[in-house]
Amino acid sequence: MRTALSILYRAAEILGAVLLAAIAVLIVTQVASRLLDRMVPGADELAGYCMAASFFLMLGPALRRGAHIRVGVLVERLNGTARRVMELLCLGFATALSSYFAWYWLRMTYDSYDFGDLSQGVLPVPLWMPQALMAVGLVVLVIALIDDLLAVLAGRDASYQHAGMQSEG
Repeated sequence: MRTALSILYRAAEILGAVLLAAIAVLIVTQVASRLLDRMVPGADELAGYCMAASFFLMLGPALRRGAHIRVGVLVERLNGTARRVMELLCLGFATALSSYFAWYWLRMTYDSYDFGDLSQGVLPVPLWMPQALMAVGLVVLVIALIDDLLAVLAGRDASYQHAGMQSEG
């Protein structure tokens, strides 16, 4: 199971990185085309979709690597059972909230697909496409949160607590 989860986190991370590279390609293409008095229709829109999808896809891997900004003013001052209970409360709340968000994002993505919603920009992009990548990112985040919640319930540390000492992979 750990191998499958590691592959999932790595795949989300790689896809997010590919989308960031796509943004760079789009920007360089726009700059070059403007120097040649040309225009790349819809490049701004596509770069925006890539940015949003990349952000969402990297949420789960970032959690696992300890890259999220966590306000640990209270949690870091606690020890033993009190710290474990607070970690469980935080992870439980984050899991519940992220699950709720993922569920409704998945529903919105399906509705966009079902209604045939298109973007209103220069390129008529079916909205379910970028929304689906964002939904996948949210689902990976929920899985990562559940992974850490189960680890803390089992008496182990959450992945982000020792992220600097070990690498996911």
